[in-house]
Amino acid sequence: MTVRSILNTKGHQIMSVEPDAKLAAAVKLLGEKKIGAVLVMNQSRLEGILSERDIVRVIGERGAGALEEPVTQVMTRKVVTCKETDTVAELMETMTTGKFRHLPVVDGGKVVGLISIGDIVKRRVQEYEAEQEALRDYIKTA
Repeated sequence: MTVRSILNTKGHQIMSVEPDAKLAAAVKLLGEKKIGAVLVMNQSRLEGILSERDIVRVIGERGAGALEEPVTQVMTRKVVTCKETDTVAELMETMTTGKFRHLPVVDGGKVVGLISIGDIVKRRVQEYEAEQEALRDYIKTA
C-alpha cells in the first residue's frame, strides 16, 4: 500500500498558514479544523511545519506571549517529506525514527497532501479487517 492510495481515499486537502502569520492564528486554525499540524507555506513553497508539539514547547519555554510571534519563530524548519510512491511501511519507519506524526507529501517539488499517523493506523486497520473477511470467506467455502 502506498501514500497515493491513502491520499486518494482521504483527499489532497492541505491546511497551511503564511510564514508571517501569528502563532495565535495558527492555533485557532488547528482547533477549528481539529488537526494536529499545519504546513507553513509561502505561496506554494513549503517553508516549515507547525505541530501541536512545537506550540506546547514554545509556550512552555516563553509563556503565552509566544502566541503573538510569527509562526516562523516556532515552526520546524527541517521538514521531512514523503512521496506518493512511498509505502505505508516506509512511512511508519520514518515517523517512528523521527518521532513525528505528520509528513507532507511532495510530488515534483509541489506539496500534494499531508499524511498523519492517524491516516496510517486507519488504513492498516482496514487492511487487517479485509484480510480477516477474506479468510472467513475462504473458510466458509472450504
